[in-house]
Amino acid sequence: MISLLDAFLSPVRGLALVFSPGLRRYVILPLLVNVLVFALTAWIGSRYFAEFIAWALPQEGWLHYLEWLLWPLFVLAYLLVTFYTFTVVANLIASPFNGILAARVEEKLTGRLPPDAATGLMDEILPAVAGEISKLWYFVVRAVPVLILMVIPGLNVVGSVLWVLLGFWFLALEYLDYPMGNHHLRPAEQRRRLRAHPFRAWAFGAGANLLMMIPVLNLAAMPASVAGATRFWLALDHRKNG
Repeated sequence: MISLLDAFLSPVRGLALVFSPGLRRYVILPLLVNVLVFALTAWIGSRYFAEFIAWALPQEGWLHYLEWLLWPLFVLAYLLVTFYTFTVVANLIASPFNGILAARVEEKLTGRLPPDAATGLMDEILPAVAGEISKLWYFVVRAVPVLILMVIPGLNVVGSVLWVLLGFWFLALEYLDYPMGNHHLRPAEQRRRLRAHPFRAWAFGAGANLLMMIPVLNLAAMPASVAGATRFWLALDHRKNG
């Protein structure tokens, strides 16, 4: 239970890391990207929220009688769709900076840079963008069947639950990729290692998602989650090798 709580709180604890001396300069550009993309995503999401709820819980449908129970679930599912869209776009743009940030956070925590850390921004751009596209494809392949369930009356409840779990898993993979990639771990190996700790991975993803939903703090959610993921990964790796 303590390990799950620690994983859940890792993104929040990352806030203190990214604004500590020596790391602030690596956060400025990702933070600006975060603010701009989040503002655009929030504006678009707010425009279609009422339409989504009316579609998911129609007044004449049998699910209307369970509205008090299902409304929070569908709201969470909608927010996750919105925030994952924001996460994909923001991380695609800021991915070169995130890898460098993860390396510098590790240096601050351990006193040394990871072995596969980029030496400069130009060295990081192409691998980082390629990595983001690969993660996006991994997510889309698994998200499509879940989204299909969400549009089938009666099964949309199951689809919404699966969507939440898939979303937490995606956020864990998204942010843990940066510190793990700095240690020569390719995507397949990253997923294999996280599958050994699925509940901790879900807990981390839930913590990152919660941070995205807190006004003002959500603007720093991306760099904070990168820093928190680095801290989380170091603890997992130390536990594995300890």
